Amino acid sequence: MTEQITENGTPAGIFKVPLVASLISLIGLADSAYLTIKHYAGEPVPCSLVEGCEKVLSSPYAEIAGIPIAAAGAAAYFVAFSFAVLAAFGNRSAWNIFGLVSIGMAGFSAWLIYLQAFVIEAFCQFCLLSAATSLLLFVCFIGSKLMANRSGSAETKT
Repeated sequence: MTEQITENGTPAGIFKVPLVASLISLIGLADSAYLTIKHYAGEPVPCSLVEGCEKVLSSPYAEIAGIPIAAAGAAAYFVAFSFAVLAAFGNRSAWNIFGLVSIGMAGFSAWLIYLQAFVIEAFCQFCLLSAATSLLLFVCFIGSKLMANRSGSAETKT
């Protein structure tokens, strides 16, 4: 069975990955928006899965120049969502930009996990959800590139 190839040379099914990435981005956006709202409202965040949400969210690392990290995260998830949607409709450049955004988000999330584990010594379940969604976005991008390379090398062999 041969795989359908689109006009730009990518497998037709590859556009499903950006669609999945856009949905994952919405989860991250909702999580970050929730934390941002709680921050500006001055309300505590309920922490039911792990202890330490307030310790993490009130630490000096929770803000950069007076802006909560969660607000920056919401902006990043919105950007990722926007590029993923464009890519789902076939914009190959948008997918590459999404990849750069996802790499930055995953790297920054890794730094924040390090801070929680070794500096703050507490974890926030909402922060962990954000880190997981950032990592999943990165995996979507890398996975799509690996799939495209694999199918591209199969096409050149036939």
